[in-house]
Order: sequence, then structure tokens, then C-alpha cells
Amino acid sequence: MTATAFDARASLDTADTEMSALGRRAKRAATLLAGTSGAERNDALRAAAELLEAATAEVLAANDVDVAAAQAAGTSETLVDRLRLDSGRIAAMAAGLRSVEALADPVGQVVDGWTRPNGLEIERVRVPLGVVAIIYESRPNVTSDAFGLCLKSGNAAFLRGSSAALVSNKAIAGALRQGVAKVGLPADALVLVEDTGHEAAAEFMRLREYIDCLIPRGGPALIASVLANATVPYVIDGDGNCHIYVDADADLDMAADIVANAKLSRPSVCNAAESLVVHADIAAEFLPRVVRELAEVEFVGDAAAQSLVPQIAPATPADFSTEFLALKMSVAVVDDLGAAIEHIDRHGSGHSEAIVTRSLAAAQEFTRRVDAAAVLVNASTRFVDGEEFGFGAEIGISTQKLHARGPMGLEQLTTTKFVVTGEGHTRG
Repeated sequence: MTATAFDARASLDTADTEMSALGRRAKRAATLLAGTSGAERNDALRAAAELLEAATAEVLAANDVDVAAAQAAGTSETLVDRLRLDSGRIAAMAAGLRSVEALADPVGQVVDGWTRPNGLEIERVRVPLGVVAIIYESRPNVTSDAFGLCLKSGNAAFLRGSSAALVSNKAIAGALRQGVAKVGLPADALVLVEDTGHEAAAEFMRLREYIDCLIPRGGPALIASVLANATVPYVIDGDGNCHIYVDADADLDMAADIVANAKLSRPSVCNAAESLVVHADIAAEFLPRVVRELAEVEFVGDAAAQSLVPQIAPATPADFSTEFLALKMSVAVVDDLGAAIEHIDRHGSGHSEAIVTRSLAAAQEFTRRVDAAAVLVNASTRFVDGEEFGFGAEIGISTQKLHARGPMGLEQLTTTKFVVTGEGHTRG
């Protein structure tokens, strides 16, 4: 890049826009939060949870506005379900904040340390990332979850939700900011971007002077926008085309229960199963049963699956790689474990993949060879979740490999720095 091009981009990044003003506020708050104690941040989380619960009526009224607008616009019920709040979901958001409060503080943790032969002491210590920016779609609970994890780990949360959830997000953010301010910490520990236009989103992704890490949470269009526009470091929270492979040695009762849970418990989330892969030796027995027991699911499959169950419609090539987020599931019949793994590697998104088997050798080969953030043996993909993993909540599920992979909790919102202590040491 030429010096002229670099200067032009730098001037664009530092222009005094409304977005950059929000970024400065978040950066100032991050600097202050880095100097707080874990006890102070816990007090703020507790106050935020209390004020969020106290504001339940206001948040529900705001959410009603968003839901009504979404329904009037013809939004699918799957997306409306992601948007909709009720008193139980708000209580769960507050409980999530309290769960995060109860977790161990990662800030200041000494990861490792050693003494050099010359007596120089070196420690590697966990510290906050700084300003963590999250751009997300129609899930207002993300506002609370992201804020809680960022605050606990000493980071400022710089949040940009979707237009569909803006009224809800403003109500939630208002309650959380009041909670932080109530205990004397900066309210800008949470900064919400209210401009939900595409140009504002692109500018948000380029605030290199203020954002230390960007985490997008949304569908393919959002991820494509980040890849095209972002100039800040980012961690991709990608698609969840999750597979369940039912092995020849599977307990079929167990397999049916796992498939039903992974597909039906909440079809609109990224850890729901989208693809079923079945060993040919048990397909004739298992597939008719699972299609019968999951009668509300639309199954599409390959020729082998269709020959065994007439209700299974033909799958298009794209179906096997699609995250449906709905009551639809692709089916493939394979001859052996190797073919199952090849199918998953070809069509999977690197999120979560499961095997149902009683064979230890098959389970070990599957977990060793499948390349995904989480690999499960005899368990539903729905367990791949920050709260289920004991993180209290999650800020997303990373499908990349640097610097975080899988559910991202407190540890993934920190980095490390070296603290070097000497006694007048000088280097010769």
C-alpha cells in the first residue's frame, strides 16, 4: 500500500463522526474498567441483573413493538421466535448475569511463569482485550449476554444489533447501563449503536482506533459483510450445519432420542442438528422410525434414503450444506464411518458434529478425524453452548481457529501480557 493510500484510510478511520464518538466513549470506559477489581465488576453485574428484572414490563412493551413490526413485515416465525421475549426469557437473561458474576475472575490470572538463569522473573498474565464489538441480528438476549461477559472480563461492550430488535435493545441496554452507573462504574461499559443502516455497519467494522476485537453473530450475509468490510480483528461466529452420524453399532433408542432433541428442542439456533447421516447397516430399521417419530420435520435425502422411506423428498446438492434453522433436515446413507466423516468434512461448517455409537474405536476415530469446534459422542449437539459448558453465558461460538474456537466465554475475552521483573538487570 502506498503512503498516500495509507494516509487516506487513516484519515477516514479517525474522522470525527458519530460512530467514532461512540467508539471513543467505549475506549475510555475500557481504560477505566481495566483498572477495576473483580469485586467492583461483580457489584455492577448484580446491580444490572436487578435493574433488568425491575424493567421487565418496559422491556416487554418495547419487544412487543419489535415483534409486531416483524410480523407485519412478513418475517418468518423462526426469526420472530429469535426476536420474541417473555418474562421467562428476561428472567433467564438476569440469571445469566448472576451466573457470570459467580464465575472466577480471569483478569490477573497468572497463566504461567518462570525464572531465567540470570534471575529475571517472567510471568504471563491475563488482561482484558479492551473494546469488544459485537454486531448481531434479531436476538435481544445477546445484548445482556454480551454485556455480562464483557464486563466480567474487564472489557467495554460496543454493541450493534439489528433494526428488527432496536426498540428491545434500547430498553435492555438502558437498564444495564443504569445498573453499572449505580455502583460507580462507567455506564459506557455498554455502548449501543442505534444507527442500524448498512453504511453505519461498515463504518463500525472499520473503527481500528477504538475496537480491539469484533465478533459478528448472524447469518451468511452478515459474515460476508464482515469479511468484505472489516479492518479490525474479528472472530467469526459462523453457521451451524451440525450433523449427527448414527453408526452401525449405535443404540437406536438412544439415537432416536438424540436426533429428536437436537432437531426439535429449538430448531432456530445454531447448535440444532440440520443433517442426519446413517450407516447403511441400520438405515432400513432406523430411518423409518426417526421419520415417523419426527413427523413435523421435512426430511430431504439422497437416493438411498429415499428408497428406504418414501416420505423423504429428494435433496438438492445445496441441501446438504444448508443451515435450515427450521423443521427441515437432510439425510444421507453411508457405507462406513470413513464415508460419514468425508460427508461431514465436505458439507459441515466446523461448528458441532456428533456420533452415536457403542464402539469405542469408532468414537475415537470420529473425534480424532472430524474437524469441528466441538465433537460429541452419544450426546445432542444442543449441548454446545456456553452455559452448558459452564461458562455462565457465551458471546458466540467461534468456527475459526484463531484465537478462539467453540463457545466463547470469559477466557476467550482476554489476552495475555508478559510481566518481567528484574533487580537492575541490563542486557549485555
